[in-house]
Amino acid sequence: MNNLELFSRIKNLPLVSSKLVNGFLAGNYRSVFKGPGLEFDDVREYSESDDSRFIDWNVSSRLGSPYTKTFREERELVLFLIVDVSASLRTGTGKVRKKDAAAILSSLLAFSAVHNNDRVGAVFFTDRIEKWVPPRKGKKQVFRLIEDMMDLKPEGRGSDLGNAIRTVYESLHRRGICVVISDFRTPPIWRELALLGKKHDVIALKITDPSDFDFPVSGLIELTDPETGATIYGSGRFKTFRRKYRDFWETNDIFWKRECLRRGVHTLSISTEDDPVKELLGYFSSRRGK
Repeated sequence: MNNLELFSRIKNLPLVSSKLVNGFLAGNYRSVFKGPGLEFDDVREYSESDDSRFIDWNVSSRLGSPYTKTFREERELVLFLIVDVSASLRTGTGKVRKKDAAAILSSLLAFSAVHNNDRVGAVFFTDRIEKWVPPRKGKKQVFRLIEDMMDLKPEGRGSDLGNAIRTVYESLHRRGICVVISDFRTPPIWRELALLGKKHDVIALKITDPSDFDFPVSGLIELTDPETGATIYGSGRFKTFRRKYRDFWETNDIFWKRECLRRGVHTLSISTEDDPVKELLGYFSSRRGK
């Protein structure tokens, strides 16, 4: 998908994002994102219907019975997108490239936040911070993000997600929603993700491609890492090799989901074969019901 086709698709997203907000975020926006949009107000005695995660153990120990924290709703949220623009996102054998899927998802989320009168910002990263866009309101801000995504010519090729997460953690002082959009072909980032998850509501949105799991049926071929330039050889002629290839990446995916959930980070995987809009709508619909 070239930039013209991508822009043509993105320019229709305000209509979709309106459906996204009106369909299940309107009136339930804060319930979808449990935690952000709330600030500490007071404590009161704990009841069975309360969420045990919000028990104030210091107060409870002093008073001899359980007390829970209460919160009041803030007037606005901050949505911050952490977007991978490294070389591995420029690949894809599905309907779109990984970077195109990331652009569509980022745009939809940004339009939805603006529709709800919330602020939206972003950081674009490779093995360095490529661009930082401070959170602001309004459609102009969304179109700025779209232009940045489409026009950005990254200087780096690798991906240092840990550095991007640390930068966001240190820079965003107000609690908000952070959506990490990446293929997560990065060095371990579990410590950084855990820190970010303590401060913000975090969603890890993984962009995948059929080639991530299915090795092509072929003879000996050379595989090149788009980020490091390293090459290895593999043969798709053998079923055993193809099965081991799939098993390795499926196990890797299971491990990724487990480690994210252990840190309180919600996960969503979207393939380049999927309709990203449909998948995102389905995800938030299911999350609202939890």
